[in-house]
Amino acid sequence: MLITFEGIDGAGKSTQISKLANSMTGQGVEVVTLREPGGTVVAEKIRLILLENQHKISSVGELLLFSASRAELVQDIIVPALAEGKTVILDRFFDSTTAYQGYGRGIDLELLQSIIALSTCNIAPDITFYLDIEPEDALKRKYSEKSIPLEFDSDELDRMEQSGIEFYRRVQQGYREIMQLNTKRFVSINALEPANVIHHHITRHLKDRFPV
Repeated sequence: MLITFEGIDGAGKSTQISKLANSMTGQGVEVVTLREPGGTVVAEKIRLILLENQHKISSVGELLLFSASRAELVQDIIVPALAEGKTVILDRFFDSTTAYQGYGRGIDLELLQSIIALSTCNIAPDITFYLDIEPEDALKRKYSEKSIPLEFDSDELDRMEQSGIEFYRRVQQGYREIMQLNTKRFVSINALEPANVIHHHITRHLKDRFPV
Protein backbone atom coordinates (compact mmCIF):
# COMPACT_ATOMS: atom_id res chain seq x y z
CA MET A 1 0.00 0.00 0.00
CA LEU A 2 1.18 3.51 -0.81
CA ILE A 3 -0.04 6.22 1.58
CA THR A 4 0.86 9.83 0.84
CA PHE A 5 0.58 12.99 2.90
CA GLU A 6 0.11 16.37 1.26
CA GLY A 7 -0.27 19.97 2.39
CA ILE A 8 1.52 23.27 2.34
CA ASP A 9 4.66 23.70 4.42
CA GLY A 10 3.79 23.87 8.10
CA ALA A 11 0.67 21.69 7.90
CA GLY A 12 2.12 19.07 10.26
CA LYS A 13 2.73 16.19 7.88
CA SER A 14 5.89 14.95 9.60
CA THR A 15 4.14 14.63 12.96
CA GLN A 16 1.27 12.62 11.50
CA ILE A 17 3.54 10.38 9.44
CA SER A 18 5.54 9.53 12.57
CA LYS A 19 2.37 8.75 14.53
CA LEU A 20 0.93 6.59 11.76
CA ALA A 21 4.17 4.71 11.18
CA ASN A 22 4.49 3.94 14.90
CA SER A 23 0.88 2.81 15.06
CA MET A 24 1.11 0.53 12.04
CA THR A 25 4.45 -0.91 13.12
CA GLY A 26 2.90 -1.72 16.50
CA GLN A 27 0.25 -3.72 14.65
CA GLY A 28 2.89 -5.79 12.89
CA VAL A 29 2.80 -3.94 9.57
CA GLU A 30 6.14 -3.54 7.81
CA VAL A 31 6.35 0.19 7.10
CA VAL A 32 8.76 2.28 5.05
CA THR A 33 8.62 6.06 5.64
CA LEU A 34 10.07 8.39 3.03
CA ARG A 35 10.08 12.05 2.10
CA GLU A 36 10.23 14.06 -1.08
CA PRO A 37 12.59 15.30 -2.18
CA GLY A 38 15.00 12.78 -0.66
CA GLY A 39 15.13 9.17 0.40
CA THR A 40 18.20 8.05 -1.54
CA VAL A 41 21.79 9.31 -1.58
CA VAL A 42 21.28 11.06 -4.90
CA ALA A 43 17.83 12.39 -3.99
CA GLU A 44 19.10 13.83 -0.69
CA LYS A 45 21.81 15.73 -2.56
CA ILE A 46 19.15 17.11 -4.90
CA ARG A 47 17.12 18.12 -1.84
CA LEU A 48 20.00 20.23 -0.57
CA ILE A 49 20.21 22.02 -3.91
CA LEU A 50 16.47 22.66 -4.00
CA LEU A 51 16.12 24.00 -0.48
CA GLU A 52 19.29 26.06 0.00
CA ASN A 53 18.43 29.74 -0.37
CA GLN A 54 21.65 31.21 -1.70
CA HIS A 55 20.99 30.64 -5.40
CA LYS A 56 17.99 31.19 -7.61
CA ILE A 57 16.56 28.27 -9.59
CA SER A 58 14.20 28.73 -12.54
CA SER A 59 10.72 27.24 -12.33
CA VAL A 60 11.58 24.67 -14.99
CA GLY A 61 14.86 23.81 -13.31
CA GLU A 62 13.02 23.37 -10.02
CA LEU A 63 10.49 21.05 -11.66
CA LEU A 64 13.16 18.89 -13.25
CA LEU A 65 15.19 18.64 -10.05
CA PHE A 66 12.14 17.54 -8.05
CA SER A 67 11.31 15.04 -10.78
CA ALA A 68 14.84 13.66 -10.88
CA SER A 69 14.78 13.15 -7.13
CA ARG A 70 11.40 11.40 -7.39
CA ALA A 71 12.56 9.10 -10.19
CA GLU A 72 15.46 7.89 -8.05
CA LEU A 73 13.21 7.35 -5.03
CA VAL A 74 10.53 5.49 -6.98
CA GLN A 75 12.86 3.14 -8.79
CA ASP A 76 15.33 2.50 -5.98
CA ILE A 77 13.01 2.20 -2.98
CA ILE A 78 9.27 2.57 -3.56
CA VAL A 79 8.83 0.00 -6.35
CA PRO A 80 10.87 -2.70 -4.54
CA ALA A 81 9.14 -2.01 -1.20
CA LEU A 82 5.66 -2.29 -2.70
CA ALA A 83 6.67 -5.46 -4.54
CA GLU A 84 7.69 -6.95 -1.18
CA GLY A 85 4.27 -6.17 0.29
CA LYS A 86 5.45 -3.34 2.52
CA THR A 87 3.40 -0.24 3.32
CA VAL A 88 5.08 2.92 2.09
CA ILE A 89 4.20 6.20 3.81
CA LEU A 90 5.41 9.11 1.76
CA ASP A 91 5.75 12.77 2.76
CA ARG A 92 4.76 14.40 -0.57
CA PHE A 93 4.45 12.83 -3.99
CA PHE A 94 3.36 14.01 -7.42
CA ASP A 95 0.41 16.04 -6.08
CA SER A 96 2.99 18.41 -4.60
CA THR A 97 4.48 18.92 -8.05
CA THR A 98 1.07 19.77 -9.50
CA ALA A 99 0.26 22.15 -6.64
CA TYR A 100 3.66 23.82 -6.22
CA GLN A 101 5.16 23.85 -9.70
CA GLY A 102 1.86 23.86 -11.61
CA TYR A 103 -0.41 26.18 -9.66
CA GLY A 104 2.29 27.89 -7.62
CA ARG A 105 4.91 28.50 -10.32
CA GLY A 106 2.52 28.51 -13.27
CA ILE A 107 4.00 25.66 -15.32
CA ASP A 108 1.59 24.16 -17.87
CA LEU A 109 -0.42 21.39 -16.21
CA GLU A 110 -0.50 19.10 -19.25
CA LEU A 111 3.27 19.30 -19.52
CA LEU A 112 3.52 18.48 -15.81
CA GLN A 113 1.46 15.33 -16.20
CA SER A 114 3.81 13.85 -18.78
CA ILE A 115 6.84 14.54 -16.58
CA ILE A 116 5.04 13.14 -13.53
CA ALA A 117 4.12 9.94 -15.38
CA LEU A 118 7.76 9.47 -16.39
CA SER A 119 9.19 10.12 -12.92
CA THR A 120 6.66 7.94 -11.05
CA CYS A 121 6.53 4.95 -13.42
CA ASN A 122 2.76 5.67 -13.36
CA ILE A 123 2.50 4.67 -9.69
CA ALA A 124 -0.37 6.32 -7.79
CA PRO A 125 -1.14 6.40 -4.05
CA ASP A 126 -3.85 4.16 -2.64
CA ILE A 127 -4.91 7.02 -0.35
CA THR A 128 -3.75 10.60 0.17
CA PHE A 129 -4.25 12.60 3.35
CA TYR A 130 -4.35 16.34 2.81
CA LEU A 131 -3.74 18.40 5.93
CA ASP A 132 -5.69 21.60 5.31
CA ILE A 133 -4.38 24.83 6.77
CA GLU A 134 -4.50 28.47 5.74
CA PRO A 135 -1.15 29.76 4.41
CA GLU A 136 -1.01 32.44 7.11
CA ASP A 137 -1.37 29.86 9.89
CA ALA A 138 1.14 27.52 8.25
CA LEU A 139 3.75 30.24 7.90
CA LYS A 140 3.24 31.32 11.51
CA ARG A 141 4.03 27.74 12.52
CA LYS A 142 7.19 27.73 10.42
CA TYR A 143 8.38 31.05 11.83
CA SER A 144 7.58 29.91 15.36
CA GLU A 145 9.55 26.68 14.87
CA LYS A 146 12.57 28.65 13.74
CA SER A 147 12.12 31.43 16.35
CA ILE A 148 12.49 34.18 13.77
CA PRO A 149 10.50 37.38 13.08
CA LEU A 150 7.73 37.40 10.47
CA GLU A 151 9.82 38.39 7.47
CA PHE A 152 9.63 36.39 4.27
CA ASP A 153 13.22 37.11 3.28
CA SER A 154 14.81 35.70 6.42
CA ASP A 155 18.01 33.78 5.71
CA GLU A 156 16.81 31.05 8.09
CA LEU A 157 13.97 30.07 5.75
CA ASP A 158 14.65 27.63 2.94
CA ARG A 159 14.15 28.61 -0.69
CA MET A 160 10.58 27.32 -0.91
CA GLU A 161 9.58 29.00 2.36
CA GLN A 162 10.80 32.33 1.01
CA SER A 163 8.33 32.21 -1.90
CA GLY A 164 5.80 34.38 -0.07
CA ILE A 165 2.17 34.27 0.99
CA GLU A 166 0.67 34.72 -2.49
CA PHE A 167 2.62 31.73 -3.75
CA TYR A 168 1.23 29.58 -0.95
CA ARG A 169 -2.30 30.79 -1.64
CA ARG A 170 -1.93 29.60 -5.23
CA VAL A 171 -0.58 26.28 -3.98
CA GLN A 172 -3.52 25.91 -1.60
CA GLN A 173 -5.97 26.59 -4.43
CA GLY A 174 -4.13 24.04 -6.52
CA TYR A 175 -4.55 21.39 -3.86
CA ARG A 176 -8.27 22.13 -3.66
CA GLU A 177 -8.70 21.68 -7.39
CA ILE A 178 -6.61 18.48 -7.35
CA MET A 179 -8.84 17.08 -4.61
CA GLN A 180 -11.98 17.87 -6.59
CA LEU A 181 -10.61 15.74 -9.42
CA ASN A 182 -9.57 12.89 -7.10
CA THR A 183 -12.31 12.68 -4.49
CA LYS A 184 -12.00 8.90 -4.04
CA ARG A 185 -8.28 9.08 -3.25
CA PHE A 186 -8.10 12.20 -1.08
CA VAL A 187 -9.07 12.69 2.55
CA SER A 188 -8.98 16.30 3.74
CA ILE A 189 -8.37 16.93 7.45
CA ASN A 190 -8.27 20.20 9.39
CA ALA A 191 -4.59 20.63 10.27
CA LEU A 192 -5.41 22.95 13.19
CA GLU A 193 -7.02 20.17 15.19
CA PRO A 194 -4.93 18.59 17.98
CA ALA A 195 -2.34 16.13 16.68
CA ASN A 196 -3.94 13.15 18.43
CA VAL A 197 -7.36 14.02 16.98
CA ILE A 198 -5.88 14.21 13.48
CA HIS A 199 -4.18 10.85 14.00
CA HIS A 200 -7.52 9.36 15.03
CA HIS A 201 -9.15 10.68 11.84
CA ILE A 202 -6.35 9.14 9.76
CA THR A 203 -6.49 5.70 11.35
CA ARG A 204 -10.30 5.66 11.14
CA HIS A 205 -10.25 6.47 7.43
CA LEU A 206 -7.67 3.74 6.82
CA LYS A 207 -9.76 1.15 8.66
CA ASP A 208 -12.91 2.18 6.81
CA ARG A 209 -11.29 2.17 3.39
CA PHE A 210 -9.01 -0.84 3.82
CA PRO A 211 -10.70 -3.23 6.28
CA VAL A 212 -8.57 -6.19 7.26
